[in-house]
Amino acid sequence: MVNVTQTYLPPLEDYIGYLQGIWERGHVTNNGPLVRELEEKLKIYLGVKHLFFVSNGTIALQIAIKALSLQGEIITTPFSYVATTSSIVWEGCQPVFADIDPETLNIDPEQIEHNITAKTTAILATHVYGYPCDVFRIQKIASDHGLKVIYDAAHAFGVKYQGKSILNYGDISTLSFHATKLFHTIEGGAIVTDDDQLARKIAYMRNFGHKGTEEFWGLGINGKNSEFHAAMGLCILPKVPEIISRRKIISEFYDNTLATHGIKRPAFPATLQYNFGYYPIVLSSEDKLTFLMGSMNARQIFPRRYFYPALNTLPYLPETKMPVSENIASRVLCLPFYEGLEKESQKVICDIINSHI
Repeated sequence: MVNVTQTYLPPLEDYIGYLQGIWERGHVTNNGPLVRELEEKLKIYLGVKHLFFVSNGTIALQIAIKALSLQGEIITTPFSYVATTSSIVWEGCQPVFADIDPETLNIDPEQIEHNITAKTTAILATHVYGYPCDVFRIQKIASDHGLKVIYDAAHAFGVKYQGKSILNYGDISTLSFHATKLFHTIEGGAIVTDDDQLARKIAYMRNFGHKGTEEFWGLGINGKNSEFHAAMGLCILPKVPEIISRRKIISEFYDNTLATHGIKRPAFPATLQYNFGYYPIVLSSEDKLTFLMGSMNARQIFPRRYFYPALNTLPYLPETKMPVSENIASRVLCLPFYEGLEKESQKVICDIINSHI
C-alpha cells in the first residue's frame, strides 16, 4: 500500500540512546534538558532568534493569537488545513476569508486589503505547501493598517526565501512537527518570533503562566512538550538534509515524468530554497480528480485531496463564497511523496495520470 505520506523513523538504536538518558535522569517533562537542547539546535538550523517547542501546531497558533492579544476580525486564507481557521474561532476571534491567488494558491494580498475593516486586528496567512506568501506586500498592508501578522508555516520547515528563513517574516510564525511532516517529533510544534518582549510572553503562556513555582506572570495554558518527543526530534534533525535531498529526487522524477498538459503546479519564486514537503497537482476538473483517485485506490495507492474542502464552507461558520479557493480545492490532489517512496510506485502513479488526463 502506498499512502500519501509515510512517517520517517530514525534508527531505533539512536532513539534508545536518548531513552536511556531519560531513564537515568527521571526527568520526562516540564522543560527538560532534551527539550532545551532541541530548541537550541532548531534555532541554529532554522536561523531564528526565539523558538518555543510546544505540544502541537494547533496550540502554537492558539498561543500566537493569545500572545498578540488579538480580538475581533482576523483575515485568513480559506485554503489551508482546518486548524488555521479553528484556532481563530477557538480563541474567540472572527475569521474573515480573503480568497487565494490561483497561481500561487496562497492568500491574495489584494483580497486582504479589500477585506480590512475597523474590526480587523491581524492577518493569519499560510505558506501553502511550504511555498512563501507574498510576505513583503502583506507586511506593507499590515504596517499601513496597524495589523499584526501570523504565518502558519506548518509546511515550511527549513524553507528560505531570498536567502532568509521564511520563519523570520511577520510577528510570529508557527510550525507543526506532526508525524506526517518531513521533520517531526511524533506530535509537536513550535512558535517562532524575533521580538524579545513577545518571546517572554510566549514562554510563560505555554507553561500555565508560571513565574517560578508559586507565582504567575499572567494567563497561560499547557502547551509544553515532553522529553520523549524532543528525543525523536533530536534523532531526526541531523537527518533532515538527507531527507530533503531524497525528496528532491522524487520531486524531479514527477517533474520529468508527468505529462505537461492537463496538470498545473503551484507557482513559486525563483529565489526559493524549498523543502520538498509536498507534491500537489491541480487537475482540469473535479471529475478528473475523482476518476484518477479511484484508479489509484484500485492499485492500493492513496493520494489525498489536500486541502479539501475550502475552509469557508465549514459548518460552524457563516456562509461565504470564495470562488477561487473553492475551485482549486475541488481539483487539487497531493501525490504520494516521502523519502522512502520507491521509483516503481512513482512510475505506476505517473502512468495512471498520464493515461487519463
